[in-house]
Amino acid sequence: MAQIWSDIEKLLTPTWVTSVPPKLDDPNHGKLKADQWRALGTIHLPVSLIHLWSMTNDSDPWSMRLHKILEVTLSLVSAVVIATSYTTSPSHAEAYLHHMLRYLNGIRELFPEYDLRPNHYMALHIHEYLLLFGPVHSWWKFPFERMIGLLQHMHHNGKIGMFSFFPICGDISIL
Repeated sequence: MAQIWSDIEKLLTPTWVTSVPPKLDDPNHGKLKADQWRALGTIHLPVSLIHLWSMTNDSDPWSMRLHKILEVTLSLVSAVVIATSYTTSPSHAEAYLHHMLRYLNGIRELFPEYDLRPNHYMALHIHEYLLLFGPVHSWWKFPFERMIGLLQHMHHNGKIGMFSFFPICGDISIL
């Protein structure tokens, strides 16, 4: 973890990239937001993992396994970057499917005892959705998650159907 923390602190990113807390296990920064997870997973962790696992020793099985895990991880990162791009095309959709299949096949090869989850199978359909609906930004759920986050921070009185929007107004029934 020390190497990952060091890489996060040293990595310079453009100002439009969401910042990530340098110490991921520090409770002072709270829970990561979805965009922070995306920046961590598509920028910071791949850089650190390349730094840590890209050099292989052909005579060391552990080194070879870590390198294979790195390749599988980078396939996932590539699929995520393609899927979350602001533009799409049939070639983007095909590239997404290629990387996602490499990722899933790599997982099955590296961890044969692991049962793939429904989300893994659902991820294969994103290829079709990119072709049918265009860029994921036009139909993904982050705006809804943001709204849920805002609602969670809204003051309420704990009664279904009754909200206390302003302390001086008291309860306002919405039913």
